[in-house]
Amino acid sequence: MFGMILVFALLLSACGASSSSTPGGQGTAGSSTTLRVLVHQNPPMVAFMEEFNKAFEAANPGVKVDMTVVNTNELSTVTQTRLTANDVDVIDIFGFSNQAQPYMSNVTAPNWQTLIDAGLLLDITDQPFVQNYDAVSIRDAGTYNDKVYQVNLGRVSYSGIYYNKDLFAANNVAVPTTWDELVLACETFTQANVPCMTAGGKDGWPIFVGAYGLIGALFPDQGQLVEGLWTGARSWNDAESMVMWERMQVYAQQMMESGASGIAGDAAPGRFASGAVAMFPGGTWYASAIESAEPEFEWGYIPFPGSNEVADNSFLFGKYDQGWAIAAKSPNTEAALAYLAAFSEPANYQAFINAVGFIPTQPGATLDTFIGSEVAPYLANFRVGFEQYWVAPKGAGEYANPFASYFKPFGTFDDPQALADRVQSDLQSGLDSN
Repeated sequence: MFGMILVFALLLSACGASSSSTPGGQGTAGSSTTLRVLVHQNPPMVAFMEEFNKAFEAANPGVKVDMTVVNTNELSTVTQTRLTANDVDVIDIFGFSNQAQPYMSNVTAPNWQTLIDAGLLLDITDQPFVQNYDAVSIRDAGTYNDKVYQVNLGRVSYSGIYYNKDLFAANNVAVPTTWDELVLACETFTQANVPCMTAGGKDGWPIFVGAYGLIGALFPDQGQLVEGLWTGARSWNDAESMVMWERMQVYAQQMMESGASGIAGDAAPGRFASGAVAMFPGGTWYASAIESAEPEFEWGYIPFPGSNEVADNSFLFGKYDQGWAIAAKSPNTEAALAYLAAFSEPANYQAFINAVGFIPTQPGATLDTFIGSEVAPYLANFRVGFEQYWVAPKGAGEYANPFASYFKPFGTFDDPQALADRVQSDLQSGLDSN
């Protein structure tokens, strides 16, 4: 209870300061404004916003916040409908991704890009609160045609590996910093009858997402990789890509424990936390489940060492989550700007991070959890992952993706060259039809 009162006090103080510092802003006695806010269903975030809204209203007499909560898979459609009808002011919008680039042809632009092109999102480039966020997040997740349309509130990494500190110490295994060291570590654990890795193979996606760090280590410039695949400058069966496929086969068939194909995605964190396996490749979102399963369990988190060049293994790849944008045609622009300015105050933003557990996008904020401390050294090297850049050409076949899960026992392939040729063929069928 004391913590909630303290957060409320911080909110109230900062909200009042933000409103009064906004030129012509809402918050003067006698004003009457209903600020319409749209958010997606995320229980910790919704609970935080309910308290924030109360504090904002208290600091801005005459302003009433009307917040609507929708399911995540409905957010895009509802956003477009309400923007078109001009009955929303502040929008919860996910980080800009999968932009239709000039070198792409016959692709469908993502919804956020369509909204901006239609003039439905407000240009907030020159708003002071934008400067509270780090330049990389503004560039990667909120900028289009050199103008800023959203501030992004948090990111997640999916390219790391959780490792069991006790098993590493007991088997005299050093934390790997290169691919060869990772291979040697797994061989050492196998000889000691300790499974090297686990993942939720029954659900499929944890296997290929678990290898996103391998892709990133071999191709650190993920945007350049996507452009090369589209233009023909590179292919999924060229020499560099074959290194990727060969290592993916080792990952899927030698590093993963034999029973991983039967483990459900939500069971994998507990399997790792039981101490039965040495490593668990996966996203930062698994940390809370690991801690809940075994609070005393000692673990660490490192970037996937997919390259034999140490420098190439220093990146965390991932995606941006929730952000704020404002309707361009809102009749309540000043109140909406005051709302975002208040939210962006460092104390309020830190309280938000504490509530939802995102990796922060404000330089002064810290994720005060163990996973937060583990990823902190790598945040300067955070990069957007491949699937956030990739837009498949229409007509591409079902295998036109760099998925480790295509290998047995998770898929049907057993030969890297045959798989690489099939993936490139399925991609080429789409490129040729454009």
